Amino acid sequence: MKIRSSNRKLTGDGFSIVELLLVLAISGMLLAAVGLAFNASVINYRENESIFKTVNNARQALSRVTSQLRTGYWVDPNAPSNECSFFTVDGQDITYEYRSADNKLYLITNSDSQEYVLCENVTAMSFIKNPTDGGSDCKSVQASMTVQHGNPGALRQRTFSAAVVIRKNLE
Repeated sequence: MKIRSSNRKLTGDGFSIVELLLVLAISGMLLAAVGLAFNASVINYRENESIFKTVNNARQALSRVTSQLRTGYWVDPNAPSNECSFFTVDGQDITYEYRSADNKLYLITNSDSQEYVLCENVTAMSFIKNPTDGGSDCKSVQASMTVQHGNPGALRQRTFSAAVVIRKNLE
């Protein structure tokens, strides 16, 4: 049996260590870019969810205020601008009150002094009352509410407004 010896170099029979390291480096950079994009997507989703919750709560609160005012029958024209006191159609004596100390809008049932948080993250709220000719009641009320959302480093504010004509006083 004869053994041949060959001085030929092997080419194309695998990857060199330099090529493997280069592929690993490129793969690592691509995975890092995908990871950063995914992280940015999660942060954006959370921010949008926060905006949605805050805006939705503010709209629901303002909708409740306007619905009850629209059907109310006596609105106190002398209440401070951060409050709106009135009697509802079913005779409940209630007050909507904004407190800047804790940035919340409260619903207060005056008959039993119960307080309910209607909306959080409120930075400003005002009720502008348009009194009747005699001044003892209101024809209409304008409500304006500003809410904030976002993380403490990047707070954003949105303002919602509504005008309500008290139906009983349309005469």
